[in-house]
Amino acid sequence: MAATMKDIARLTGLGLATISSYFNGGNVREKNRVKIEKAIEELHYEVNEVARGLKTNATKTIGVVIPELNNIFCAEIITGMEDILRSHGYATIVCDCRTDKKLEQEAVEFLIRRRVDGIINMPVDETGAHLKRFQKTGKPIVLIDRKIQGISCDSVLVDNKKAAEDAMQLFIEKGHRKIGIIGGPEGIFTAEERLEGYYTALKKAGIPIKNSLVYHGDYTIQGGVRGLEELVRENPDMTAVFVTNYEMTMGAMIGVNELGIQIPEQLSVIGFDNLQFARACRPKLTIVSQPTDRIAREIARIILEHLEKKEERSEEPFMEKLQTEIMEGKSVSILNR
Repeated sequence: MAATMKDIARLTGLGLATISSYFNGGNVREKNRVKIEKAIEELHYEVNEVARGLKTNATKTIGVVIPELNNIFCAEIITGMEDILRSHGYATIVCDCRTDKKLEQEAVEFLIRRRVDGIINMPVDETGAHLKRFQKTGKPIVLIDRKIQGISCDSVLVDNKKAAEDAMQLFIEKGHRKIGIIGGPEGIFTAEERLEGYYTALKKAGIPIKNSLVYHGDYTIQGGVRGLEELVRENPDMTAVFVTNYEMTMGAMIGVNELGIQIPEQLSVIGFDNLQFARACRPKLTIVSQPTDRIAREIARIILEHLEKKEERSEEPFMEKLQTEIMEGKSVSILNR
C-alpha cells in the first residue's frame, strides 16, 4: 500500500500542517525539512500531483509554445529554462506549432485543458488572439523574443534593432556600401526590428536604400538558400550580405557553396547565432550572437516570481531587453573606399 502524509507524520513526529506546507512550497524549518525528506526516502513516498492539483488549483506544470523545436535558438532556451524550472519542482509541456497560427491556437487550447500554471510563448500570431482566453484565467504569460500589442504580459527580448545596426556598422567600417539583407517574415516582431536596424545604419551612413537588396525570408534553411540566390542574381555588384537568423544563415552558406562564391573575396557575410556552426565554416563566419543562457534564466526567473512569490507585482508588464554581441570571424573583407 502506498505511503501517505499520515505515515510521514508518524515517522517524523511532525504535524500534518507542517508536512503539507513542505509539499506546497511553504516555509519549513531546516531541521523539519531534513526529517521529512528522510521519511520520504524511507517510505518511498510519491506525491500525487493530480490530486494535489485538484486541491490547490496548481498543477506544477508550465506550457511552452514555440514556432520550431528544431530551431537552435528555441532549443537552447528551452533546455536552460527546463533545468531551472525542474529544480523548483515544475515540469514543462513543450508544444511545437511549426510556425502555424492555427497549430499555435490549438497548442494553447491543449495547455488550458491541461490546467498549466503558466505559459511561455514565442508567438507566431502577432495579434495575440491565441493567448486571450488563457489571459482571462489570471495565470502568467511570458513572451520570448517578441512583443504583442494588446496583450499585457512580461517579455524577454534582445535588442534586435541594435543587433542589426552593429552588424551593418561592421560592414560599413570595412568599406562596404552595397549590402544585402536576408530578413525574416513580414509581421514578425524580430524580423521587423532587425530590418529597421538595417535601414537605420544605411541612413546614418548616407547610403541609399535599394529594394532589390532586401529579401524577406521565412526563418528556414531553404529560405536562406533562396534569399542568397535571389540577392546574388538581382545584385551582381553586391559585396556583402547580412543574414538575420541561424537557419537562414545555414541556408545562405549552402547557397554560397552551390554557387561557388568565395568568402570573403567575392562576398562578405555576417550571420546569426550558433558559434559552433560559425567555427565549422571556412573561413570562420562572423556572427551576431544572442545571449540564450541569460534569456533562459530571465524567463524562468520571471515566471517563477509570478508563481511562487506572494507579494503584489506591478500591474505594468515587465520587459527585459538584452544585448547581443558580434563574434568576429574571417568572413568580412576590407574594401578600398
